[in-house]
Amino acid sequence: MPKIKSNSSAKKRFKKTSSGKWLHRKAGLRHLLTGMSAKRGRFLRTADVIEKTSSEGHLLASYLPYK
Repeated sequence: MPKIKSNSSAKKRFKKTSSGKWLHRKAGLRHLLTGMSAKRGRFLRTADVIEKTSSEGHLLASYLPYK
C-alpha cells in the first residue's frame, strides 16, 4: 500500500507536541502593525494550542499522518 501524502501547508504551520496537542502561530503580525494596540500585539505573539480531541485536532491528524 502506498504512503499517504502529508498536507504541505499544514506541515509549515502546525507542530505536534509530545502530549499530542497542536501548536501554531496566530495570524496578523506581518504588516500594518503601527495601528495595532500593544495589548493586541502581545496577544498575537503567544502560540495557540489545539487540543487533539477537538474536531480541528482530528482534522490535523488526517492532514499530517506521520507527525
